[in-house]
Order: sequence, then C-alpha cells, then structure tokens
Amino acid sequence: MHTPFSRTFTPTPADIDELGHVNNAVWVRWIQDMATSHWAATAAPEHVDAYIWVVTRHEIDYRGNVALGEGVTGRTWIEKPPRGATFDRRVEFVNDAGKVIVSANTTWAMLDRASGRLMRVPADVAAPFLGSA
Repeated sequence: MHTPFSRTFTPTPADIDELGHVNNAVWVRWIQDMATSHWAATAAPEHVDAYIWVVTRHEIDYRGNVALGEGVTGRTWIEKPPRGATFDRRVEFVNDAGKVIVSANTTWAMLDRASGRLMRVPADVAAPFLGSA
C-alpha cells in the first residue's frame, strides 16, 4: 500500500455530545472528510473533474474517544485494487498517545460525474492509490 494519507482533527464544541466526547456522527463526517481529501490530493485533476464517489458502506469500530481540546490524526489508505465500481478504504484515527481509537473500513462506488451513472474504476484512476509504500 501507499503511505497513508493523513489529516489532523480537533473537535469543536458542536462536535461534543452529552457524554463529553466526540459524537459518533462526527466520526462518520471525519471519515468522509478523510476520503474526499485523499481523493482530491492524490487523483489526477482530470479524474477529479470526471468522477465522483459515493459511500455504500461504513463499518466502524470505536475503541476510545477524545474530548474537547484533544486532537486526533486520521490516516487513510487503500489496501486492495477496486472491484468493478467499488474501492474499500481503511481509515484510522490515532490519539495524541498514539493509540488507534476509531478504525473503519468503508466502501465507495465511483460515478461518472456527467451522467451520474455507476462505472467500473479504470486502472489509471486506481493506480495512484495502489502500490508499495
């Protein structure tokens, strides 16, 4: 796999739930932010213009949490080549102590931006996301 794409997140007061930590819905938003940021940073500009991704599945494991003022580093990568129109993406969030506190496997499907139709992921679209680190 490629070296994981990383971003940092610090929760705002609106991200905190009644238990005093990041709400589960915020983790889902951050997972999507990781995927879309990785796509925008890695894909060729003509691919970003031609294709769009939609999530078809999130599988999330919660092993910890963070409170207001604490930060996390999100890491995402693609482990396997696409299957037809879909890619599986791994996402992990690591706290300041280096512990993985949230991990996810998400499945995304590629659409042709102009027609909105599902389409097989071309090899040249997948290539920048695959390979050895």
